[in-house]
Amino acid sequence: MSVHGSRWADPAPLEISRPRLPWWTLLPGWIKVVVAPVAAVWVVCWLVFQLARVAVRYPLTIAVAVLVGWLQAQSGWWMVAFTLLAVVVVLGLWRWRHAPSFGRFVAPQPRTEFRRFSVYACQWRTVMRLSDLVKSSRGKEYRPALGRVRSEGWRDRVRVRMVKGQAPEQWELHASGLAHAFKARSCRVRVLKPGRLELDLVHSDPLVHPVAVPDLVEDAAAVDLKRVTVGRTEVGKPWRLRLLGTHVLAVGVSGAGKGSLLWSIVWALAPLIRSGKVRLAGIDPKGGMELGQAPEVFSKVVFDNGPDAVVLLEEIAATVKERATRYRGRLRAWTPETGDPFILLVVDELADVIAYQADKGLRERASRAVQTITSQGRAPGVCVLGLLQDPRKEVVSFRHLFSTRIAMRLDEKPQVDMVLGDGVRERGATAHEISEQTPGVAWAKEEGRREPFRARAFHVTDTDLDELVTFVTGVPVHRAEVLNFPGQRMEGGAAA
Repeated sequence: MSVHGSRWADPAPLEISRPRLPWWTLLPGWIKVVVAPVAAVWVVCWLVFQLARVAVRYPLTIAVAVLVGWLQAQSGWWMVAFTLLAVVVVLGLWRWRHAPSFGRFVAPQPRTEFRRFSVYACQWRTVMRLSDLVKSSRGKEYRPALGRVRSEGWRDRVRVRMVKGQAPEQWELHASGLAHAFKARSCRVRVLKPGRLELDLVHSDPLVHPVAVPDLVEDAAAVDLKRVTVGRTEVGKPWRLRLLGTHVLAVGVSGAGKGSLLWSIVWALAPLIRSGKVRLAGIDPKGGMELGQAPEVFSKVVFDNGPDAVVLLEEIAATVKERATRYRGRLRAWTPETGDPFILLVVDELADVIAYQADKGLRERASRAVQTITSQGRAPGVCVLGLLQDPRKEVVSFRHLFSTRIAMRLDEKPQVDMVLGDGVRERGATAHEISEQTPGVAWAKEEGRREPFRARAFHVTDTDLDELVTFVTGVPVHRAEVLNFPGQRMEGGAAA
């Protein structure tokens, strides 16, 4: 058979990388003898350091192992079994009698050590490789280092030391894959300092249950307009909203819980409203379906988006200018010592006033007035709380004037960036994934803070609103009871 006519081709030569020997193997023998004691000391120090790392990361496991070994050596296995049984019984009784303190003081450490070893340490290298977060250079692999792990039940906080040359944006792009790899519902990336990240791997929702309103505060001096408590964050801390020196824009679809946020703010301000130090003005274009639940707490309220609403906006804009003129040369910002009340303007469905109004003249006047208040009202002691459903620029072209923004349940991913700013979704702010069963849950971003946070506003019921009105006005609220007329048919079709 002719070689030239053959269809077979010679196999390619075997391509292998040239082995690289450690540099110290090339040293002369006498140098190795001299350096050997130093190398031995270095190895011992390295082993001690590694043992110390294990003890720091698994202190409970090490302590239990040492205790078991000591008991076995002193008294035998029967004493070890009896001691372990006593510990289990005591911990079981503690958990049964007072689960909150058990979950706070006992459960975190064993849960942290178990999850660190079984979930993260055992598969860290594999996940990093498959997620393309490992770099190789000259045959050497550079892998992100797993740092401290803290398990809080509903989430795991995992600290990471990035590889040189990596950026947090790379981790944000792989956040979804990391969540699935570690069996979590979501993964959020937070920058601690240069080269250090913290991953929040969320397993459950701590805000799934409604948050009841606290008792009304009698002392008006206890209310701080820079830290108004309106709910609870997902880490269990109070959600404190700043009103003084800012404007608040809350966006969410119908049923997202904007009313819960509104009445939570009013509830917190109730002592100041009763004392006259805070004055509420409201506009409800829906005919009073929201603000009409407790109109008595407002000094002035309008239930449409017509001329009366525009006049109210222009009055407040004029108040802003008048205060600025009086404060000029005396004050840089409003304080209670001025004697002027702090004004909170609540506009429910802001888009109906400045965008959807059919009358062009009224629409332009309303838009000018709101822009004047939001651009100049912070220093004179005026705050705008705007509630709306559509965050597009065509609807609210001046949303950048609202320095505090709150994204409740939204329909689309781009809307999250419209409300909270570019890049917040990559950092975990998934307002478009908020469940319909959790009204009042929101992602908030405040001025001066890069990271958004998740919280839930208080659940304010009709009974709570009656208590609020009674507290502010001093007049008990009596709701009329609806009775069926004789012969009127009930829902089921039977006669009353």
